[in-house]
Amino acid sequence: MSLARRERHALVETMTEAGPAAPTLCGTWTVHDLAAHLVVRERRPDASVGIVFRPMAGYLEAKQAQIAQRPFAELLELVRTGPPWWSPLRPVDAVANLSEMFVHHEDVRRSEPGWEPRQLAARDEDRLWTALRAVARAAYRKSPVPVVLATPQGARITAHRGDGTEVVLTGTPSELLLHAFGRDEVRITPTGPEADVRTVLATDRSV
Repeated sequence: MSLARRERHALVETMTEAGPAAPTLCGTWTVHDLAAHLVVRERRPDASVGIVFRPMAGYLEAKQAQIAQRPFAELLELVRTGPPWWSPLRPVDAVANLSEMFVHHEDVRRSEPGWEPRQLAARDEDRLWTALRAVARAAYRKSPVPVVLATPQGARITAHRGDGTEVVLTGTPSELLLHAFGRDEVRITPTGPEADVRTVLATDRSV
């Protein structure tokens, strides 16, 4: 079973335990709202285009609100089973949904006080490092200073080039991926000029 599929099943289990009214790291969304988002993303391509195409955002919000009227258990079952046979996401689920499932799983886990990072297998961290490479430049494109992402073992990704002293963010691939997707509830170590570090940590990292 792919890491994306395992994270999908773990996400559904965590959402079930948290309950529909529990908070997430996705702004004001509850767990129920997040489930509706995932269903729209995988089963309503006419609306999900609004995720990246802003003129369609209103249509996306309307359809997501409509889907959110369904029972929580029904939404979770749709998330668990994944993209339907006709979805363009289904053949590439292991790649296209890896970051989505992992990040949203942590959105539920880390919304409560006292969270701790999971200890992932080395092969899973390697897969998340590959996923990080694909989004790093887009995530840190708005940084006014150079940004490097690094693991404690010495692997590095130049996320943003530019003038000045680079800011290095060090952590496991899983923690760095979460940060690249705009999450601040992470365990990373930033190094560099203090003002530049503050700037990078506050930079809009929406992908």
